[in-house]
Order: sequence, then C-alpha cells, then structure tokens
Amino acid sequence: MGKMQYYMDKTPSGKFQFAIDRGGTFTDVFARCPDGKIVVHKLLSEYPSHYKDAPTEGIRRILEQETGQAVGSDGLVDSSQIEWVRMGTTVATNALLERKGESMAFITNLNFRDVLFIGNQARPNIFDLEIQRPELLYKAVVEADCRIIPEQSDICKLDSLIENCKRVKGNTGETFVVLKELDENKLRKDLEKLRESGINSVAVALAHSYAVAEHELRIGEIATEIGFEHVSLSHDIMPMVRLVPRGFTACADAYLTPHIKKYLKGFTGGFKNELEGTNVLFMQSDGGLTPMKSFNGSRAVLSGPAGGVVGYALTTWKKETELPVIGFDMGGTSTDVSRFDGHYEQVYESTTAGVTIQAPQLDVNTVAAGGGSMLFYRSGLYVVGPESAGAHPGPACYGKNGALAITDANLILGRLLPDFFPKIFGENEDQPLDVSATKAKFEKLTADINKEQNSNLSVEEVALGFITVANETMCRPIRALTQAKGHDTSRHALACFGGAGGQHACAIAKSLGMKTVLIHKYAGILSAFGIALADVVSEKQEPCAKEYTEKEFAFLEERLDKLEEDSRNELKKQGFKDEQIQLEHYLHLRYNGTDFGLMCQANSEKPGTKFGDFMDVFLNRYKTEFGFTLDKREVLVDDIRVRGIGKSIMAEETAIQESKEPPVVKHTHQVYFDGGYQKTNVYILDELLAGQLVVGPAIIMNDLSTIVVLPDCTAEITKNGDVKIYIGDGTHKKIGTELDNIQLSIFGHRFMSIAEQMGRVLQRTSLSTNIKERLDFSCALFGDDGGLVSNAPHIPVHLGSMQEAVQFQLRTRKNISEGDVILTNHPKAGGAHLPDFTVVTPVFHKDKSKPIFFVASRGHHADIGGITPGSMPPHSKSLADEGAAFISFLLVKQNVFQEEAFLDVLRKAGGRNLSDNLSDVRAQVAANHKGIQLVGELIDVYGLDVVQAYMSHIQANAELAVRDMLRTVAKQTYEKYGTNVLCAQDMMDDGSPICLKVTLNEEEGSAVCDFTGTGVEVHGNCNAPKAITLSALIYCLRCMVGHDVPLNQGCLAPIKVIVPEQSMLDPSEGAAVVGGNVTTSQRVVDVILKAFGAVAASQGCMNNVTFGNEKFGNYETVAGGSGAGPTWHGMSGVHTHMTNTRITDIEIIERRYPVFVRKFMLRPNSGGKGQFNGGDGVVREICFRAPITLSILSERRVTVPYGLNGGEPGQRGLNLVERVDGRIINLGPKNTIEMGPGDVFSLNTPGGGGYGSKTDEATSKDAQTKKPMLVVRGSLENYKASQEGV
Repeated sequence: MGKMQYYMDKTPSGKFQFAIDRGGTFTDVFARCPDGKIVVHKLLSEYPSHYKDAPTEGIRRILEQETGQAVGSDGLVDSSQIEWVRMGTTVATNALLERKGESMAFITNLNFRDVLFIGNQARPNIFDLEIQRPELLYKAVVEADCRIIPEQSDICKLDSLIENCKRVKGNTGETFVVLKELDENKLRKDLEKLRESGINSVAVALAHSYAVAEHELRIGEIATEIGFEHVSLSHDIMPMVRLVPRGFTACADAYLTPHIKKYLKGFTGGFKNELEGTNVLFMQSDGGLTPMKSFNGSRAVLSGPAGGVVGYALTTWKKETELPVIGFDMGGTSTDVSRFDGHYEQVYESTTAGVTIQAPQLDVNTVAAGGGSMLFYRSGLYVVGPESAGAHPGPACYGKNGALAITDANLILGRLLPDFFPKIFGENEDQPLDVSATKAKFEKLTADINKEQNSNLSVEEVALGFITVANETMCRPIRALTQAKGHDTSRHALACFGGAGGQHACAIAKSLGMKTVLIHKYAGILSAFGIALADVVSEKQEPCAKEYTEKEFAFLEERLDKLEEDSRNELKKQGFKDEQIQLEHYLHLRYNGTDFGLMCQANSEKPGTKFGDFMDVFLNRYKTEFGFTLDKREVLVDDIRVRGIGKSIMAEETAIQESKEPPVVKHTHQVYFDGGYQKTNVYILDELLAGQLVVGPAIIMNDLSTIVVLPDCTAEITKNGDVKIYIGDGTHKKIGTELDNIQLSIFGHRFMSIAEQMGRVLQRTSLSTNIKERLDFSCALFGDDGGLVSNAPHIPVHLGSMQEAVQFQLRTRKNISEGDVILTNHPKAGGAHLPDFTVVTPVFHKDKSKPIFFVASRGHHADIGGITPGSMPPHSKSLADEGAAFISFLLVKQNVFQEEAFLDVLRKAGGRNLSDNLSDVRAQVAANHKGIQLVGELIDVYGLDVVQAYMSHIQANAELAVRDMLRTVAKQTYEKYGTNVLCAQDMMDDGSPICLKVTLNEEEGSAVCDFTGTGVEVHGNCNAPKAITLSALIYCLRCMVGHDVPLNQGCLAPIKVIVPEQSMLDPSEGAAVVGGNVTTSQRVVDVILKAFGAVAASQGCMNNVTFGNEKFGNYETVAGGSGAGPTWHGMSGVHTHMTNTRITDIEIIERRYPVFVRKFMLRPNSGGKGQFNGGDGVVREICFRAPITLSILSERRVTVPYGLNGGEPGQRGLNLVERVDGRIINLGPKNTIEMGPGDVFSLNTPGGGGYGSKTDEATSKDAQTKKPMLVVRGSLENYKASQEGV
C-alpha cells in the first residue's frame, strides 16, 4: 500500500491553519488544510541563499503545493487563505545565547551599579580556575539617586535619622520608608548622555520596586520623554521580591523584546497586508499562547521546547496511558526532559545562558547535548559530552570535518539509514551523510582504545559502548527529576520525540524500569503539533506579604478577583467568550523562616477562601516532596496569581485504517546490537495500519525520525497511527569482575546516581534551612575498606574528609555490627568542623561477617552549642567553645535510635535547637538507608563480587587520571625549571607560615606533598584538621586535571601527604578549628596552586560575616577577586576555591533584619595588574538599624594575594566600622564589635593576583579556545547550582 494520508475535520473557516516551531537548526511546519488534510514540512531555519525567513517559506511551500498559488504579483504570500498562524521560536533563546539582542542599558539605585555583575556571587563551575561568566546584557549602567527601605517599625531604632522621611504603603500591605527621593535633574542628564551614545532600550530595577513602584514609574516617564524606544520596568515585567533576578528579568526584556519585534516585523512583512486579519499567536515559556503584539522577551526563552511538552501531554496522558509521562526530547543539539501527570510542572525562576529570569516557565530540563554530544576516550573512561559538535560543523557524518558524536555511533551500528536522509550535508549542503568520514574516525579511536587497553575491540563494540554510556548519562537526570518530587521512576511512561530520540527510547526505558514508550507519528515535529493544540493564556500576578489565615481571606479574595477580572477582560478582547475561558487561582505559599515556596492552586472541595482551601494543597504537596509538614509554623503568601486560559478548539484526529495482517517489510538491514549484527526489518510508519505489531529487532522510519525497536521489544500502531512500544524484560548481559572499560563508565554513573539519590532523600526529609534549602550536605558511597567510591554534590571541603571519617571508624572501632549507625564530627575523626555531622552506616550482606561497603551523609547543623549561637564563634580558643563533639557515637544501636543519649550530649554542650538536630540526623539515617537499598538493587542484578570489583575499578581509574596529570606536570616542570621539585610558602595574617614541597616522579606519575615547616598550632580557631588539607589537595588536583574524573580514594593514591603533627594543619585533639574550615582551607589551596604555578592567588578568604542578637542571627560569606592565569584575566566579585556560597539578595536581607545595604559594588583596581589582571574584590556596606553584635572572620587583611610570573599582588582586604558620630575604626581580620543604630560596617574584600609582567601585553591569541558546551537549564540545573553554592 502507499503512504498514509492523515486527516482531521475540515476547518470551520475554510482556510489554512499553520503551527510552526522555528528551532535552532530546523523549522517544523504543521498545517491543517481547509479539507482537514494534514501536511507537515521540515526545512532549515537558516538558508539565506534560498529564502529570507524559514516560517514564511514553509507556509509558502505548503500553500503552493495545495492551491497552486501562494504568492501575489507583489511577491508577498497571500494571507487571505490563512485563518491562523501559531509559532514557537528560538529567536529569543538564540539572541540570549549568542548575545545578539538589542543594545541596552541598566538603571538601578546609586551604589548598586554592579549588583547584576556580582549576581549571587557563585561561580558557574566550581572546578574552573579560569572562571567565566556569560557576557552581561547591558552596555552601560546609570545609577539613580533614590532609595526605599522597609519601615520595620517594630524593630528599627533609627528614629532620629529617618523620622522626617516619607512613609508609603506598598502593594504588599507593608509600609516603606523613602530614604531618598529621586534626583530627577541628575538622572535626566545621565539619560540624555546615554541616549546620545546610541542606546535605545533601558531596563529599570530599583530595590523594593516590586512593592513601591513610584520611582521606577517616574524613571520610565523621563526615559520615554528623552526618546528611548523601549523601557522595561522590573515591577511591571515580574513583580516578585529579590532585586537580582528581577533586575535580570527586566534586562532580558529590554534586551530581547526589541529584537523580537524586529523579527516579527520581518516575518509579517513577507505577507500581503502584513497578516492583517489573520490571528497570529506565539508560544510562551509557560506553555500558553499569546497574541503577537503581547509577545515579549522575558516570556519567550522556552517558546519552542514548551510546544513539545504540550504536544506529548495532550496526546499521551489519559489517552495512551494512565501513568504519568516523562517527556524525552532528543534533537541534534540538545536533549530536554520534562514530566506531566495531568498538570504542567512549572518553575518561576530559571537561569538560561547566565541570565536568571523570573517568569512562569515549564520545567524543561536540558540534560545532554543530543545527537551532537561528542565522544571521548579519556584515562580509561568512555565519556559522552557535555561538549557538543553543534549544528556546524556537526558530527563527523555531516561531512564538515566535525568530531565524533552520538549520531556517528548510531550510523556505525546501522541504526541510521543514509538512504532515508535528505542530501543536505557537506560543505555545499548537497551531499548525503558521510559514512566514510565516520568510519575512518571510529577506526582511529578504536585503534587508540585497543592500544591503551591491550584489547581487540571492533569498531562496532566501541560504538555500542558509547551509545550505552550515552543512555546511562541521560538516565541519571530522569531519575533525579522524578525522585526529587517523591515519585517512582519506573511508574512512568516515556514519551519520546525529537529527531534523535527514537534511536534511544527503548534502551533508556529499559534502564529506568519503564514498560511503555510512546512515540507520536509527528514525533519529529511534535513541538509544532503541540503549538497547534495549545491554549491562549493570560497571566496576572502581584506580590503579597500576608499570612495565610482566615482574617486575611477577604484581602486575598479581593486581589484574586481583581486579577481574575484583568485576565478575563484580556482574553475577551481576543475574541474568547465566557464559556471558553477557564480561570486558575494560585497563591505562592511558604513556611515562615524558610525560603522554599510552592505555587498552589486551591482545593475547591475543601472550605477556606471562596476559591477553596489553598492550605490543604500546600500541606499535601509539601509532604509529598519533603516527607513531613511543620506543625504550628505560620504560612506566608509571597505572591498572588491568576492564570486565564482561552481554550483552543482543535479537531480530533481521524482514526486510520485497521488491519490484522502482518505489516509490510520495506527491506531488511543489518543492525548491530548486544551480541553482534542481527537481520533487522525496516518499516515505513506511514504504511503501517492500526493494530499491526512490529516485533523487534526492527527500524520504523518516517520522514521526520528513526525509531529503533530493540530485539525483545514490540511496537503496536495505535488507532491514530502513533507508535506504542512494549518493553521486554530481556536478559542482562553477564558482567564479570575483570575490568571492562565500557562497564566502568556505566558503573561510574550508577555509583554517582546512588549518591545523588541519597542527597534527594536527605533534602526531602530534613528540617533545617541549612540542609533543606541551602543544600549544605554531601552523601557518599564507600568500599569495604572505607575508601571513597562516589560522593555528591562536590562540595570542595567535603571531598577528602568524609573518607577520613569512615576509615577512622574502621581503624578505631573493634566491633562494627549490623543495625548500628555511627555519628562523628570530631576533627581527629575526619571532621572538617563541628557543625558538620557525619552519619556512617555499615552494610552487611547475607553470611558476610564484616561490612561489604559503607554509606555516609554529612550535613551542616545550624547550632550544636558552644559559646555563640550558630556554633561559629570568631574567638574560640578550644574545641569545647565550638559545640558538641562526637568521635564515634552509636546513633543507632542494633536498630534502636539512641535519641536521649544524643540529645544529652547536645544539651551539655549548650545546644539551642535540639528538634532541628534530631530531625536532621534522622534524615541522614534515612538517606543512608536509601543508599543501602540502591546498592542492594545493583547487587541483585550484577552480584556482590561484580559490584565490589567495580568499586575498586572506579577508584583505580581516578588514580590513573591523576597519574596521567602528574606525569604531564612533571614533564612540563622539568622542561621549565630543570627540576621536579616545587616549593611554595605563604603566610597567614597572624604570621603563621604554610609551607609545601612537592616532589614529582614523572615515571610513576606520583608526588610527595610535604607540608613540613608549616606553623605550629595557634591559640585561636584557624587550625585546620588534617582532613581539610586532603580535601584541598583533591580539589586542586581536579582543577588541574581540567575535566571530569571520579573524585574518590584513587585521586590521592599517587600522592604521599606529609603533614607535621601539632601543626596548624594537624592540631591537637582539643584545638579550636572553626576558622580553619573557612579561612585556612583557602590559604592551603593558594599554596598548592602556587607550587604548581597554576594560577595567581585568589582572595584567599571567605569573608565570614555574622550579625545578630538574642532574637535572630545572620551569617554570610562575601565574594572577592579570583587570580589571573597563564591565558586569562581573573574574575571580579566571585567566590573562589573552597566555597561557592550564594549571597542573600538585598531585598530579602532588608525585609528580614534591622539593616539596610548602603553599598554593594566592585572594589575598583583591587585586582593585581599583569599581562593578565587579577579580579577585583567587592565593597559591601551595611547600615544597622538596631543594637546588634557583629563578628568578622577573615584573612588577607595583612598579607596580600600573590601574583605569579611577574604579576602584581591583589590588594589586601579591609574591615571598617563607621560610627554614627563619624569615627572610623579598623577591625582587623578577626573581631567582634557591638553596633548601634546608624553605625555602618564597610567590608572591602581582597582582589586576585595578576599573572605575568604588565609590560607583556595580553592579546587575543593568548586566550584559550573552548569547545562549545551544552547550555543547561531547568529545575535540575537550579538544584545542582544550589548544591554547589555552599
């Protein structure tokens, strides 16, 4: 039979309907013709020699094909035949990624000019010595001299200073103080000068404008009067608290919206009458359509991917499956993962290309680089991505001398059929896929692998190995996405779409334990089809600061009614009738004292507000995600939101013909699977009928995608012509204990996944802010010798010390019994500092008398007693001053939790929050239990001997990677200096030296790191437990290796570490150590990197600032400058090395505490000069509004951050107090002082050192070229960034 023609009902208007997804590489067009016929078309998004605009060209081609006439005499497409056009586009995303938006400026308060540059102060990748931030969107900054702060009348004591200031009521219900009215004359002059420079677009974000917008509105009026064509006001774009993300959102709007308007003008200009009379809608990031005139930059970033989520959601759930659905969208340049269970999962803040945007967005997680993920064999590991071959030059088979990628591996295995691909490849884009180029590169890679492994693998075995590793790489985030919300991954169906997904769907579903894969017939253009099905949406939102109680219901109902009215009217203007409009009411709720909020829709069946009970939904969701609720804790309303939906009426698809006959085989093909080549039938999807079964192995082709049905799977064609694949159980390949490098890569991912899933359980079940929200924890898996196998996340100060904690228990405990759980935090037992509690669980197996492995979790407890709240005293002189110490405490004895004994130790040490301590250690025990369960599942599949063997293999692999690096360093060192001995020394501010002598052995790839000569133990708290030095070494080694390696026991195997006892790096048992964790650790890193000549000194400090009184406390660390390197400038205003903590937003700190931030900006010229300059530190000034105790714990106030190779040092830091009477006091590096109302603390953080003589000019050729990397996004990336921001 011939190809199937698909139909819907005739269009009511008798005109064409077009839905278009303009992607980065291809533009997909879905058209419903007047007679109901469905036409789909795919064309290149950029083809300037053939057409100006791909969507216009796609419409023209289909109209020409179906009517014979599409273009009038004026050369424009005839729009009279078109009812509507709906489009999703990556125009905004691409402009953001490539920084090709509108030239714009940023307007903010005086002394906050660098607030977006500093951002949250965390560096993007914790192991990059060359810290890179994405380029800023704005070209210039204008500082508006005006300031508003919360009144805080109940705690503010600044009466004399603010009594004459105007009070204003914010739209949140709070009262604010106008400290300084807007200086309009100065602003006008600054803006006129800015306008003369050629800038046409501005973004305005002022502190607390989400609640009081009068200054922003006036600035907008002045800017418009002066002639700026586009003005984005942050309170109007997204009225949510937090200045930095709101400022980024306003900038994104000012940067992207004019760019989008230009594109839309060009698009409509290709049609007669510029599409006047045609309904043109655009897909937004939240999965809803909006009229073309309302389409703006801040809501356009996920425009294309959102269509795919809507597409699979509306075609699978409750139609083809009752299970929740995981969307798996694998294209040529990215792989996106999402989830749907009847509701679209959304996030309200997400970061794309370094820009944090506050706006409702579908939770689409970009987790891999798609078919373009590059393939590497590195130190015995098969590695896939994250580097991408991109669309140009693309994979090797594109014929443009690209690198090997996943697409090439599928081609080698016979899973891609070149005859079915269009001839659009090669330099002139007129050639078929280049099989010979792929084969030649794979043959070379295979030869290299065989030589290193002393093996005899075939090209196909190597290619299949990379596919297997790629699949496991993509399974990890899918597990994380489901289990983060408390869901069982296996109880989902996998909806697969995108051009490359069908080649991997069966294998991924099998690995995840899923039984069903759903692939729509339009899978290759599902985003376009989803856009055709989507609804029109009108979102209205405003901030709030009320408690969710019955007395506030009237206020909340009034505001929801107002937003509902606005939303309904907006949809009516677009032609929707009342019966077509659905309205959803939301409150953004959170527990008081926490930062984690949930956007909740009311349960209409429970009494509460007139819309239903929001609290019931909040409590149920909180319990699902975190395992418990907080009794007697107030619930606050942060935002009020209404989502109006104008329902699209799209005809149902017409069912296709049924058949019980066997499907027609187009031809057969040899495809490589586990075990070798198998004869594989090839079918054409458009020729298959409903009810027909395709038994694997098989390939199902259509014009848009390739589906590989694995040997033990069966595909069924549904009534609408879609593909439903049933996953067979199959048989697991028998794995032996001997090293298999492909399995090594797989087990590496599995072991890391176990640690990650433990972390999710710990976060969900813990109670304290430190663990639940700041994510200050690590979870880890250890071998039977206590050696680290895997840990997550990679918090630098935890890297080596957790292993020390486990091995200490093995050395000192005579009996470790089943049912026991050990608690430890003592510096002599592998602890970093006392607040970090490590819970260790030994695991036994059947008849084994000794533990077969260990799991452990470490979490930072906010208070464990000691002489100050928070257990981080700046002046502690002994360990007892710092809180409760546990060397080897049985927290669980023979399965009985020792609650009273645990609490008794905390009480004696002066613990102040025992309920949080108790909840958090219980959560740590639960996390360990999850790890035991997951390893048990691995053992059930592979056997204990295999799992233990691969624990050893993965450690040996890390050792290999470090030995390779040390050989390279040894060779370079000898060539440069004529010796393999490296020495370095640096001084602490108290004069204590840290000394290091490194002796390299090139032949062995080993090193001896000798810290002999380091200063003796100090009478203070800057002593660092030995475990911290080991952590610093592992961190530095990973940085110098330059790529991902398993961070485990093997990293230190090639290194002998000598640390003198009774020194500040291995102090006595009772020595105070709290400062060693946060200051000395940074200085140890500086010395190690100085010895290797890797990079100039960074700020060498965390700038620990604590302030509070008997009612509250706040702790923050503050950024400085990073050191320059051989080919790069240092970064300004960023955290470095052993910390990456995010800073609290200005608006949050001013709402919570009786302080306001007077200045927060870079500290000009504080970085050392050189061929490459060090980064600048920051200036942060805080004015206190009540009597408060301030403590500072810092370094580099006496010694300077060194430069390297002739580079100048960075400036030392400076801690000043400016009294209300004008006196200025230097606090020195470490001090505690009482602050009064009006007193100001001025923190000036150190800069980074320079590299190279400044007489040697840095040129562009000095800069390292970097391979294009995957741009990740979504809740998983937000979580990872938060974990690394500790």
